[in-house]
Amino acid sequence: MSKEYLYSEIFYSMQGEGHYTGVPTLWLRFFQCNLQCEGFGQKDPTNKSSWVLPYKDLDVTPYKTMEELPVFQYGCDSSYSWSKKFKHLQRKGTASEIVDRMIELIKTDTNPEGLLRHPKTDQSIHMCFTGGEPLMKHAQDAVMELISYQRFMCNVPTHITFETNGTQALTSGFKSFFQNKGLYSGEVFFSISPKLWSVAGEESAKAICPKVVAEYHTLSDAGQLKFVVNGTQEAWDEMELALASFRAAGVNYPVWIMPAGATVEGQKGLLEGHGSAGTIADEALRRGYNVSARVHAYLWDNVIGK
Repeated sequence: MSKEYLYSEIFYSMQGEGHYTGVPTLWLRFFQCNLQCEGFGQKDPTNKSSWVLPYKDLDVTPYKTMEELPVFQYGCDSSYSWSKKFKHLQRKGTASEIVDRMIELIKTDTNPEGLLRHPKTDQSIHMCFTGGEPLMKHAQDAVMELISYQRFMCNVPTHITFETNGTQALTSGFKSFFQNKGLYSGEVFFSISPKLWSVAGEESAKAICPKVVAEYHTLSDAGQLKFVVNGTQEAWDEMELALASFRAAGVNYPVWIMPAGATVEGQKGLLEGHGSAGTIADEALRRGYNVSARVHAYLWDNVIGK
């Protein structure tokens, strides 16, 4: 019997952050994460006693699907992809079932067969594995089986992204799979978002793992380090210190700075203790870094499924 994998959602949208911003993207969000990032959006991300966590107070009884859930302004904006509270809303399927659902999602009147290279524009639809945490062992196993099935179906993405927190070691099987260009010859892009204590409330000893990320870099030169910053001096200092540790480990991916805030209000700096996206962007430019907004938040209010 084929193995079934647990996941939160599959959706077709665009990439809203970093290097591939604006590119049509097919998403698979895995369930489970080793970090919770409950300090995001909080007045003091390092003071747990002051945290406001709407997902914990939410009565989930009326909700039948993930897409009905509200956007959480405080704490992790995708807590539904790791909290046991939402496990009953998760989906599961075999590799073939998941791929079939993916292909159905990208079918349109201009792409009736659901091809990952659009028949009218000849542009490739990007594929992004996110979470939760898409490099936990069960997710690594799932990705290998999914890509193998897609290869068999002659509809393989030319470039895929892993949106990871950069803490999960790669399995030997995963490394062997992606080093074998006969199994997958496209680009593997690691979008690493290290979580800062002064922004996400995750302690550096657990969240900043230069040796792990160096292993990603060895597997693929394509990637980015994407730091979420809330505009405080503490966050900038911590980001620079973390970056120095990644550089010392040989990680030379370009750096993107992204203002904190899961919603447009958060991006505008309307949360107490947070700078606006514009002021954070100004400082990032002064320091010589790339700037990333959360474009999907501006377009669709960061609703689930977009």
